[in-house]
Amino acid sequence: MADIFDDELLSRCMSCGFCLPSCPTYRLTGEEASSPRGRITLMRALQDDRLDVTDPTVLAQSEFCLGCRACEPVCPAGVQYGQLLEQWRDTEWRGRRRPLLARVLMAMMSWFGMVGITLLGLLRGAAVTRRGTPDAPHLMLGCVERVLYPRVSRSARRVVPALRAPAVQGCCGALHAHNGESERGRAMARRLGRRLPGTIVTTSGGCSAHLTAELGTDRVVEFSAWIAAGNGPDPASLRQIRLGEDGKPLPPNASGGRLARFGLQDSCHLRNAVGVWREPRELLRRLGEYVEVPDAGGCCGAAGSYSVLRPADSRAVLAPKLAAIADLDLDYLVVVNPGCYRQLAGALRGSRTRVVHLAELLALSAGG
Repeated sequence: MADIFDDELLSRCMSCGFCLPSCPTYRLTGEEASSPRGRITLMRALQDDRLDVTDPTVLAQSEFCLGCRACEPVCPAGVQYGQLLEQWRDTEWRGRRRPLLARVLMAMMSWFGMVGITLLGLLRGAAVTRRGTPDAPHLMLGCVERVLYPRVSRSARRVVPALRAPAVQGCCGALHAHNGESERGRAMARRLGRRLPGTIVTTSGGCSAHLTAELGTDRVVEFSAWIAAGNGPDPASLRQIRLGEDGKPLPPNASGGRLARFGLQDSCHLRNAVGVWREPRELLRRLGEYVEVPDAGGCCGAAGSYSVLRPADSRAVLAPKLAAIADLDLDYLVVVNPGCYRQLAGALRGSRTRVVHLAELLALSAGG
């Protein structure tokens, strides 16, 4: 018998099928092998030596899965599919069996590392603090977010000025954990935890889930949950965002105009692994007219590096969501994860619906 999976985790699946409707790849194909239940069947065959890791179906399904973990909240047996997927890829994605672009991305992080990300973040204008009280909460800047969306960290600090944001932080390790190097990913999370002592506040749903799994909920909290728990501004004091005839935001104290119309795209890992999804909605309802996006909890197809590794499949997952968003006539589509930001901002370019991070909207409500 192969020693790939934790037997206790693998044995929990009862093959009941409750996971099937929640799985994006099963909805795309209707094929059993492309469902969580079907993939666990493949895992069991690997564990029992009835299939080899070089089997084409095994390799294809390990790549096709988005890793969104939407199957976990609906599973009556509590199957921890995300852990099983990491164990699968740790064995499956070795050497040349790891997707080429995944190898490139991970090599870039190794070569470029903390110094390169730190310098790029400084050049892009991500939030950086040099002083603060020793017990102040730390804002995790993230790798993708500080380079592509530096305004998010600046907005977060405008909303909660007490947040410390040291320039030198490093990567949380989620990229490695999801792409076949889970132990290295966990080590990177622990290292980041040592660099940012005390409470770590994140504006990236994927990073939040990975860090929470390693450091615990007493150390890591997502930004909307942090605000909703009574840290930072009182949610009751948030000012509504009103738009003028030109569709641009009016000053916070201006009269007239109309309430902005918001929708939200959940972060898969934040919702499914951490259980944070009510908090951003509660905040948005205070800012204007909130509209629930159909299947907002379903994956947008970004899925970390998935949109880079499998762009065609990523677009296929996204397509029905775009059609639903178009029917809602939103002013803003709000995200809480940089991968979702990149995926949706690119897809909605040219649309009247603007994609923004929740922290940016909260800062706009505060007049910034």
